[in-house]
This record gives sequence, structure tokens and C-alpha cells, in this order.
Amino acid sequence: MKKVYGSAAEALDGLLTDGMLIAAGGFGLCGIPELLIDAIVESGVKDLTVASNNCGVDGFGLGKLLDTKQITKMMSSYVGENKEFMRQYLGGELELEFNPQGTLAERMRAGGCGIPGFYTKTGVGTVIAEGKEVKTFNGEDYILEEGIFADLSIVKAWKADETGNLVFRKTARNFNPPAAMCGKVCVVEVEEIVPTGSLDPDLIHLPGVYVHRIIQGEHEKRIEQRTTRKKEEA
Repeated sequence: MKKVYGSAAEALDGLLTDGMLIAAGGFGLCGIPELLIDAIVESGVKDLTVASNNCGVDGFGLGKLLDTKQITKMMSSYVGENKEFMRQYLGGELELEFNPQGTLAERMRAGGCGIPGFYTKTGVGTVIAEGKEVKTFNGEDYILEEGIFADLSIVKAWKADETGNLVFRKTARNFNPPAAMCGKVCVVEVEEIVPTGSLDPDLIHLPGVYVHRIIQGEHEKRIEQRTTRKKEEA
């Protein structure tokens, strides 16, 4: 099975449809699939629901899809750093489903494991629990959360071999593995594709069984908020 494609547009060819659910890896701007996002912008697909920890920043990452109004619903944990997100949400143009970060990650992982739902204490007694089933275990309440089964996963990894085994770079791993797991089709962008068999099996973070298409490319790796310290006087 051929998994390596020449560009993001080629890798997404035939996969994008209006109204689909996309799971996207990344945390802030760390480990985001920026090349695949750009290709989705160019495709013009619309009415998207996107499950991702956040929605990029103004003018970069998933924020580009907000600028073009291709997203109609976000399933997220954090929505700061993005004025357009706030404007669309407060203006009633964008639907938002808030998730605690651990719950969102587990919903993705559960979907990838074929688990339709699970119980968690996180959110009990808050607005997160509204409308959800509550069950008592050992005298304590838990709420039912549903697994996420996405139509498409887009993720960013550091290295891949030609069969799709992935290695992530430090904190850029973040939401990428669970996001990759929960999609019917998973498309990955990487910095380097190496020959099959050259990755240490004990160091593979996500096995290739979850990965369907791979591209290699150059990445901007923008810093979300640059904080510097003044040079001390000698």
C-alpha cells in the first residue's frame, strides 16, 4: 500500500467533503499540521467540525480556516490567543463544544480504540455535565463522555518510515497520537521520511496501522508568544 504522497493537496485528494469532522493534532502552535491546514484552506471545503485542543492563532494554523469561515463548529479545550475565534463565537457564527483537555484527549483515544463512551469525574457538577448521563461508582458520580470518531485526522510528526510508523519530537507529540487514532483516514505531515526498518521499534510512538497517507515538507514552526529577557549589564 502506497502511503507516501508528493504534496499536502495530493495526500488530501478525494478525502475532503463539506460537513465532515476533522481531528487535528497540536497544542497551541506546537506540532500543528500546518501544511495540511493550508491545503484544506485552498480546497474550499466548508461547514467543517474540527476537534482540536485549540484553533491556532489569528492568521496561522487552524486560525486560517476561521478567517475563511470554513469551520462551523469547534470541539476544543482552549480558545484564547485568537480574536477571530472570539468574534465569531460571541457573534453566533461559530458553535463551540468545550472539553476539558484530558477529556478531549481521551475522547480521541477512545474513538481510536473503538470505544463509544467512557465515564469520568472531570466536569461533574459543572456546565460540562449538562445534558450528559451521570452514573455512580463506589459512591461517587461520573459523567458519560462519547468517543470521537472523525472522518479525517490531520497530524504532524517528526519522522516516519514508508509504512507510516511515527516518531514525534518531544512536546510536539501532545494531541497528535490520539488525534491520529480516531480518524477513519489519517494523513500525516513529517519533517523526514526514512526507509522502512530504520526506526528502532522500541522508539516508535504510533504504529503505521493508524496512518494512511504521509507527506514530507518544510515547516515554519512559528512561536505563539515570544518572551525574551533583557541582556544583563556586564
